[in-house]
Amino acid sequence: MAWTWRFETRTGETVEPPEGAAAVFPAQADAETWLGEEFPDLLEAGIDQVVLLEGTREVYGPMSLHVA
Repeated sequence: MAWTWRFETRTGETVEPPEGAAAVFPAQADAETWLGEEFPDLLEAGIDQVVLLEGTREVYGPMSLHVA
């Protein structure tokens, strides 16, 4: 099954990812590693939170990208 991220605003509205950010990952760990490396760029692009998906199943989230 493929792992992807859904990108959202603070209010939960789904937004298009920045160019090159709509990657599909073979494993959960790969998706999470990518997010750890890319979250500053996602914030700069106006993305406030993400949801991890395995296929169409929501695994977890929404998870804020902002420092608490």
